Amino acid sequence: MHKRYIFIQLLFLSQLLSGQEKALELLLADSSMAHSSVSICILNTTDGETVFDHNAKKSLMPASVLKLVTSSVAMELLGPEYRFRTEIGYSGNLNKRTGCLNGNIVIRGGGDPALGSAYFPDCCKEFLSDWITRIKNLGIRKIDGRVMTDDSRYDYQPVPAKWLWEDAGNYYGAGVYGLSVFDNTIEIHFMTSGDGSVPVIKGFVPGVCRFELSNQLTASGNSDKGYVFRAPYGDYGWLAGTIPVNREDFVLKASISDPPLLLAKIIDKMLDSIGVVITNNPSTARIESDFSAKEITSIAEVCSPPLKEIIEVLNHESVNLYAEHLLKELGFVFKNKGTTSAGIDVLFKFMGDAGISFSGMFLEDGSGLSPLNSINARGLAEMLVYMREKAKYGNEFYASLPEAGSEGTLKNFFKDPVFEKNLRAKSGSMTRVRSYAGYFKTKSAKELAFCLIINNYSGPSHEIVKGIEEILKETILNK
Repeated sequence: MHKRYIFIQLLFLSQLLSGQEKALELLLADSSMAHSSVSICILNTTDGETVFDHNAKKSLMPASVLKLVTSSVAMELLGPEYRFRTEIGYSGNLNKRTGCLNGNIVIRGGGDPALGSAYFPDCCKEFLSDWITRIKNLGIRKIDGRVMTDDSRYDYQPVPAKWLWEDAGNYYGAGVYGLSVFDNTIEIHFMTSGDGSVPVIKGFVPGVCRFELSNQLTASGNSDKGYVFRAPYGDYGWLAGTIPVNREDFVLKASISDPPLLLAKIIDKMLDSIGVVITNNPSTARIESDFSAKEITSIAEVCSPPLKEIIEVLNHESVNLYAEHLLKELGFVFKNKGTTSAGIDVLFKFMGDAGISFSGMFLEDGSGLSPLNSINARGLAEMLVYMREKAKYGNEFYASLPEAGSEGTLKNFFKDPVFEKNLRAKSGSMTRVRSYAGYFKTKSAKELAFCLIINNYSGPSHEIVKGIEEILKETILNK
């Protein structure tokens, strides 16, 4: 009788409500939402008028939709054609007769997040061999010095202080350095046997990244639940959790603890392989505190892809590393401090100057990985309206968002025909967090900007996403 009474109430409620209000009430009535918090804001992009809101000013953990704040400000302030530059040269004096360089080979980092990146395999993929060829063509046969990387563009705190220890050693928690390379990611290859066995480490890629590891992994099931625990600049780490059984070659991706030093070691090794004698071991500006090479003789320069392409990958694939790089670059360019906190100051200043409400926003990074980030749906929706209607580079920003059901992190979601070629958005997900923000058009041709954040639900995430899809679908059909 009790269940029948509840059913009649819900049926009556569904008949009274319309549009997204009906879909929202049905979602909130689910038992998995009993302890949840929800913040929704849907605005008309033309005039910024509110179409619908629910707890729109409630501060919640955003996960990766925070990347929309970082990427929009970077696009607008730096411009879509902005490029990062990495330079290799030498300091000191080169005796061309003897081929002896009395100085250092210096690689000066320019904050490029895409140097050697797997996301841009066709862009400057031969930069290492090109550098070696150019050094060889200069006639250098001996270096009375060392290979140095200048990683001083940003501070030496690569991981935001409020990130979880569980994240920092893994590829998605890779830190940001003044000189980053290969997505600051190393592959650890394993061979696994039956359930409960200890996976065997086969090798590392790049091999020069090999470091001391305590292997506490076990093989179990078919899911990847393995984690790497390792601090930035450290030589030791350990593996914990489980990885799939009976695999000939299973890859676990970890963060590189010191990318600038890694690149110095790679160049040192490549020069040694062609017979160049180097007196001292490779190092970095961080390690050699007395290092100074303001003036170097340039050998070559590598330019990154344009910022609009980097941001497209950032928003399609939700690359934390790219977002944190852009945040520090904003700090470096506009406050002369390549730090996370300086970059956050730039974000808040931009929003204030643009008239965007950021009350209730508490930011600890640029990617949304910290569980201490907190924003509200209204503030982000207002940012999206600004970028669509007032921003200089709004079209480029809009194009950076994946299309529903076909691209990036939205590839397997929003498959209903009502979303096809109609919805572009960024997704966000963490434990007990699901969020979406972006744009869509209604059947009456109104373009709307939206942000929807749900925290602390229980039960399967796919059911929560279905509820979110229904809210947006009803809005499209009824507004």
